[in-house]
Amino acid sequence: MEVQRQGKGKRNSRAGGSTAKKKRKKMIGTAKIALATLVAASFAILFLMPIILTITNSFMAASEISSNYGSVFATTETGGKVYISEKVNLKFIPDMVSFSQYATVLFKSPDYLLKFWNSVILVGPIVFFQLLVASFASFGFARYNGKLRTIIFFAYIILMLMPYQVTLVPNYLVSDFFNLLDKYWAIWLPGIFSPFAVYLLTKFMRRIPDSVIEAAQIDGAGEWQIYRKICMPLCKGAICSAAILVFIDYWNMVEQPLILLSDAETHPLSVFLSKINSGEIGLAFAVATIYMVPSLLIFLYGEEYLVDGITYQGGVKG
Repeated sequence: MEVQRQGKGKRNSRAGGSTAKKKRKKMIGTAKIALATLVAASFAILFLMPIILTITNSFMAASEISSNYGSVFATTETGGKVYISEKVNLKFIPDMVSFSQYATVLFKSPDYLLKFWNSVILVGPIVFFQLLVASFASFGFARYNGKLRTIIFFAYIILMLMPYQVTLVPNYLVSDFFNLLDKYWAIWLPGIFSPFAVYLLTKFMRRIPDSVIEAAQIDGAGEWQIYRKICMPLCKGAICSAAILVFIDYWNMVEQPLILLSDAETHPLSVFLSKINSGEIGLAFAVATIYMVPSLLIFLYGEEYLVDGITYQGGVKG
């Protein structure tokens, strides 16, 4: 009996020790999650501050904005910058809400809306036709093998790794040769045949199981049917991801219009935002807020597709 009691005591002590270890591990895990959440929240607030500052300051009167930030944009008589001797007053809450900046942008000065629609005209065709070209090109890269395909795809990767500033001069020379300067085609053509979407969709299509395509071929499906009824539906997430990333990239372009379009009337709104002067600080806040709306709406609407397109490994979902 004594031996049995000792055995039970040892088992109880072991069980109590394992329970304490589990509680300790759970507490440590909870503390790590809380710390990671706190760090992530801090970075999120830090990154959101400029957006919040832009939106709230767009509702300030011009006099209040000038008193808060006028010294930042002030210049000397020769055009040089003024030394800021006092701290800049960053205000997130206006003293009095004013819609005068939006009234000027939307009603009194149609030039800003014209530049907004210039951005839409420049970016819309690039997004649509780049995805169309990329879907056909990536289908070819994914379906066929060979040395030529490998060489061409490697060239795509090299072009994608190059920053746009490197290819800006060749694009200018080619546009000049074909008499495309000062025309939208000088922006459209390089954007439509950009390699980024091709690379993304090709890597995605290669993950589609061969058994799915072989089953379609057994049922008598041709290449066009495989492309339209199998690859495109399965690549919906990747296409949405590419559309969001391409739109945001070209929506914020500045160098291309400045170099390839000499007429300021054809410049997008992003170029205006890069040329803020001391008399348009308040308007810049309002224009920047309007300019952010399409990107924010597209990102919020397509966030699920963006994550799914990047993380999904291909195949048929159950």
